Amino acid sequence: MIEAYFSLVVFVTLMVATPGPANLLAMIGGTQLGLRRCLPFILGLVTGKLLLNFAFGLGFGLVLVQQPHLLQVLKFSSAAVMIWLAMQSWNERTNSADKNPTFAFGYGVIVHPLNPKAWVMTLLAWTQFAPDLGNTNIQLLLVPLTFAGCQLVFHSGWCAAGGALQRSFNKSLQLTRCLVVLTVIVVIWALYQ
Repeated sequence: MIEAYFSLVVFVTLMVATPGPANLLAMIGGTQLGLRRCLPFILGLVTGKLLLNFAFGLGFGLVLVQQPHLLQVLKFSSAAVMIWLAMQSWNERTNSADKNPTFAFGYGVIVHPLNPKAWVMTLLAWTQFAPDLGNTNIQLLLVPLTFAGCQLVFHSGWCAAGGALQRSFNKSLQLTRCLVVLTVIVVIWALYQ
């Protein structure tokens, strides 16, 4: 079981640390508000991923595999919402939490359940790694908590990197817009993977 858990940790680390819609949104939040003021958003990201993991662990992934039309509708509508979330920052260049509520806890909660990359990594974690961890109770503990731990570290890191970039570029609107465009491209790329 130790080897199986180590494999899961490596997989989750690689998936959570790499660029994706959630990390890029965290980076955009960092450019606008900084890490400290984005903590509710990051906690929302972790909460949303916990909900997604529990849903998949309890069988929701099997329902989606059996309903390909539902899966397609969810995939494209999720991508549309992710793009909408990213576009909310298009004209933002200040560090005003009042001007851009996109980085609140509630928006963080919906990101992973709507994120095509999160669905793929969650499905792979549950189908390729969880079965080797032991019974369902152990799986329902280890998989979600492993994701949560990695998310706290890496989403915070992406957010802090965004804050550092914004300080380097003196609150540049162009930087924010570049990150928004990059996020939209990553969402579209994830949609077709």
